[in-house]
Amino acid sequence: MATRTPQQPASAGIWATFSESPVAVKAIIGGVFVNRMGGFLNIFLVLYLIAEGHTASEAALGLGSYGTGGVIGVLIGGMLADRLGARNATVLSMSSSAVLIASLLYLHDYLVLLVAVGMVGLVSQIFRPASATLLSELTPESRQVMIFAMYRFGLNVGATAAPLLGFALYNLDHQHFTLLFWGEALVALVYAALAMAALPRRTSRAAAADVPGADPSGGYLDVLRDRRYVLYLIAALLNAAVYTQYLSTLPLDVKAQGVPIFWYTFAVALNGGLVIAFELPLTKLSQRWPLRLTIGLSFLLVGLGVACYGLPLGPAVIILGTLIWTTAEVIGAPTVFAYPALAGPPHLKGRYIGSFQFMFGLGSAVGPMIGGALFTQLGHRVWLVLALGGLLAAPFGMAAVRTPVKQNDADPGRPPAELPNEGASVGETPQA
Repeated sequence: MATRTPQQPASAGIWATFSESPVAVKAIIGGVFVNRMGGFLNIFLVLYLIAEGHTASEAALGLGSYGTGGVIGVLIGGMLADRLGARNATVLSMSSSAVLIASLLYLHDYLVLLVAVGMVGLVSQIFRPASATLLSELTPESRQVMIFAMYRFGLNVGATAAPLLGFALYNLDHQHFTLLFWGEALVALVYAALAMAALPRRTSRAAAADVPGADPSGGYLDVLRDRRYVLYLIAALLNAAVYTQYLSTLPLDVKAQGVPIFWYTFAVALNGGLVIAFELPLTKLSQRWPLRLTIGLSFLLVGLGVACYGLPLGPAVIILGTLIWTTAEVIGAPTVFAYPALAGPPHLKGRYIGSFQFMFGLGSAVGPMIGGALFTQLGHRVWLVLALGGLLAAPFGMAAVRTPVKQNDADPGRPPAELPNEGASVGETPQA
């Protein structure tokens, strides 16, 4: 039988979790929605570079520079979250982004522009580990899965609205990019101001200063010494690389098999709609499941969904496969993204989160290249190979996950340890 740590709120529904959260948590969730809603740059960057007279290959390289900067940015963000605190890291990220985004309109040398685009990608992602770190610090462990589901909800809704808002600004400016880029710069400044006003000054390094034996100067090498967490990072890399195939390899196969493109676009829209509509409500249930079960099931379903594409491709197979891996996202993504904040000691929380976001971003970046290369060699049989990668992530993830022991009032800075009963739910400890 499990008992909850005293003064540790139990897992709760959507409204109770949100209404009982600190103002800073509400500010992060609202701010990330505004930030993503104003995130036009990666959508319109290729069009802008071509409009400036650059070639298609130069435009693609620019987009690659932006993506590479973003992958590096989350690692730096994890470090800055631990060293500077979430508020300072977020303000630095958003204010720097505002200046760099606006400057792109006035840089005409391609190499200078390429470097600036990479820097925009880097600084714009620094806030992500910082935000996730502060969400974790200010939220009881029993409610972190739900709070990360809310965070993802803000990201997804904002990302859905961004192309529409960007297109509106583009047309309002008579199909020019000045309003669009200045609009995104303004959104970044608004988020910086919101962070300055609403986020606390506390830092995880300050909290770690009182931890007996803790070294607040620790870094990513300390994360790599946690072998079980490294296994989780590998599982996250595999999962992300397979998950992202719907954006790259699937449209190639749809075209090769002569399936009407409508069914591909319908499947992508279906995924977005289902995630926005059902991820939060279903998290009311999944937050009570054992961490290991939820993460393993999520990784497994991604592999099975991709394997389904290996059947004779047609509309029914496309929809079925998409529904399977969308189910994985709906029931598992909040837990997958919440676990890094629960896995590490307080003074390394930002690094644990940053390393996970780095591996997930790396998988999303290399996955399409691997899938495309395999598709040119194997054709439709590529799905069986890709599915193996997804299915391998499931046992890796389950072997890696441990349920962290709750911090108690007598020792609030104690790093998490492994529970004897690793099947316990988040927010529960076994009774002796």
